[in-house]
Amino acid sequence: MAAEDALYGPGGFYLRPEGPAGHFRTSVHASPLFAAAVARLLTATAERLGTKDVALVDIGAGRGELLTGILAALPAGLAVRPYAVERAPRPAGLDPRIEWCDEPPAGVSGLVFANEWLDNVPVDIAETGDDGTVRYVLVRPDGTEEPGEPVTGPDAEWLARWWPSAGPGSRAEIGRPRDEAWAAAVATLERGLAVAVDYAHVRDARPPFGTLTGFRAGREVPPVPDGSCDLTAHVALDACGLPGAVLLGQREALRGLGVSGARPPLSLAATDPAGYVRALAAAGEAAELTARGDLGDFGWLIQPVGVEPPDPGSFVWASPA
Repeated sequence: MAAEDALYGPGGFYLRPEGPAGHFRTSVHASPLFAAAVARLLTATAERLGTKDVALVDIGAGRGELLTGILAALPAGLAVRPYAVERAPRPAGLDPRIEWCDEPPAGVSGLVFANEWLDNVPVDIAETGDDGTVRYVLVRPDGTEEPGEPVTGPDAEWLARWWPSAGPGSRAEIGRPRDEAWAAAVATLERGLAVAVDYAHVRDARPPFGTLTGFRAGREVPPVPDGSCDLTAHVALDACGLPGAVLLGQREALRGLGVSGARPPLSLAATDPAGYVRALAAAGEAAELTARGDLGDFGWLIQPVGVEPPDPGSFVWASPA
């Protein structure tokens, strides 16, 4: 697959020395509040498991930024075994407690967290022709496209269930590889919680022309599969979910984990000016993480394994049952 080679092959985008942070900004890079929220989620998961010794598996770990932030935010007394799952080489100077691996470790109990991983699992693109036939879209290294063979078999079945054609000229991203990748990641968890966070859409609101795009140096660019840019497409998270899964928006998930964009009371400025400035800065960062039209539009797919699922009406994992 062209996207696989462009992202992870020799000279691929995700193996470049500057790493993803050199090209785009995620929730992890936006504020340490995000890592602190995941630290609270890990703590709550440990409490529900009845243990003080848990695994933390970060899939698509980049250069270890999220794990570094979580470890710094954890409360005393919680023993954590952190794993960074990433195909790029281990960065220099990373916390020695973090185990760097190509695949998620099997048989762990704790929290598996995948922030903006599934959107980079390559998928085939399908387009409906004027005759109503749904065909694969073939792409050359320079980005030019042409129609391929008709979509049949399991891919056609996936489209019929999860992304029906919107008519001639419409496109779909066949998310079956992402469903399989997520199911495999969840299967490594013996007990605990698996969470995938990504730009997402659901069956009743699929974008009629797809979402595939490229990013380079902070800007959106044509998705040319030559290794010079990120190739990303939003995720059909509802298709990825296994029995018991809960799908939330990032706004409600983070608010349930104590991240609020509310401004501090003005009275604090008179009694503690420095504290007011810090609280105001934190409120601004929280607002960015939960903003509509941006990071707040992310979806959180929450998959319990061997534990009771969260309440769909509220993100209750922030405190034990």
